[in-house]
Amino acid sequence: MKAGNIKKGTYIKHQGKPYQVTETEFSFYGRGSAHMKVKLKSFDGDVTKNVTFKSGDSVEDLDVTNVELQFLYKDQNEAVFMNPQTYEQVQIPLELISGKADLLTPEIRAYVQLYEDKAVGVKLPPKVKLKVIDAPEATAGNRAKAAKKDVTLETGLTILAPLFIKEGDVLVVDTESGEYVSRSN
Repeated sequence: MKAGNIKKGTYIKHQGKPYQVTETEFSFYGRGSAHMKVKLKSFDGDVTKNVTFKSGDSVEDLDVTNVELQFLYKDQNEAVFMNPQTYEQVQIPLELISGKADLLTPEIRAYVQLYEDKAVGVKLPPKVKLKVIDAPEATAGNRAKAAKKDVTLETGLTILAPLFIKEGDVLVVDTESGEYVSRSN
């Protein structure tokens, strides 16, 4: 593929090694050629580097497959997912979930990216529903903004939510930001 077509989330091979594109910036200055600046992250997460390509350069696009898997459980180092069609279980290092492991509940389905039969990334659904297990009573007072309090969810995650949220409520949480979206019916 041409370097000008690189998008965030694309997987490419650069200098013989596989990388995921985490940021892109296209620039064009009047007389010169256009450039695509990209930030690359290695599959193991150890190396992050910035590379600039001319928009006409060719880069090797990697064949990464997306497989929908169901979350089962997690331990200290890994999350275990299952393929609902074959019942095959896949262990995925928690580093690939990048701090979003507290949003996983049994039965949740996620897309796992595989390269050469090895997991290289996990994409969670945009929003998840989590039950509130601890919501301290809060008192409303003089505030310039909407009042919020810390609530603890069933996975142990603590987020800021409005004062009216109480124990037992089910909240919708954004998986990208980890923030409260709404109360579920």
